[in-house]
Amino acid sequence: MKAARIGLQGGTFDPVHLGHIRAAVAARRRFRLDRVLLIPSAVPPHKEYADTAPPEHRLRMVKMACRGRTGLEASALEIEAGGTSYSFRTLEEVGRRRPEAVLFFLLGIDAFLEIRTWREYRRVLKQCHFIVTGRPGFDLALAPSALTGETGVRFIELGPEGSVVGPLPDEPSVFLMPLDALDISSTDIRSRVRRGEALAGLVPEPVEKYIKRHGLYRGAGGQ
Repeated sequence: MKAARIGLQGGTFDPVHLGHIRAAVAARRRFRLDRVLLIPSAVPPHKEYADTAPPEHRLRMVKMACRGRTGLEASALEIEAGGTSYSFRTLEEVGRRRPEAVLFFLLGIDAFLEIRTWREYRRVLKQCHFIVTGRPGFDLALAPSALTGETGVRFIELGPEGSVVGPLPDEPSVFLMPLDALDISSTDIRSRVRRGEALAGLVPEPVEKYIKRHGLYRGAGGQ
């Protein structure tokens, strides 16, 4: 029986936006993933700002964003675990629950360039394949420079329309997936909310309504 392919897209999702969704949909299609788990962190290890939405709000917004999108699923795994969220622990837990599955960690090039700052990053590199997507203002070709000097890491360029449907490399690999990424950031969205601006075209409509209904991101903090 063919092993399931599961994508993991972690992050603060504060809030989730259409850029996250576009990347998840593209990765699922091009890698023939059975599903992509969008996993909001409980306490993100690298981000601190005053108006972070509570975990339960961020999870509900991710659920709204996934609704009606085949193969995309919100996961409460890190929120239920509590405490600071680390990728190596999340991957271990998903691997324990689905030992037969092949795991893919989905993230943007901006985040991948900081991988050496992750807790147990070498361990993470051995736990899964990576799908690194393009981001406005970042050169996807810089990805190998993030791991200069590391051995046993294979980088594979997919090209604009390349897909991975056949056998996978035996060793965990880093796939570079060009993406016509939307120039959207959660930081900008929070700033727009504080200024009272509309979020049309940036977040799914139910998410925008949820933000307004619950008065999220109205504080003076944020980045």
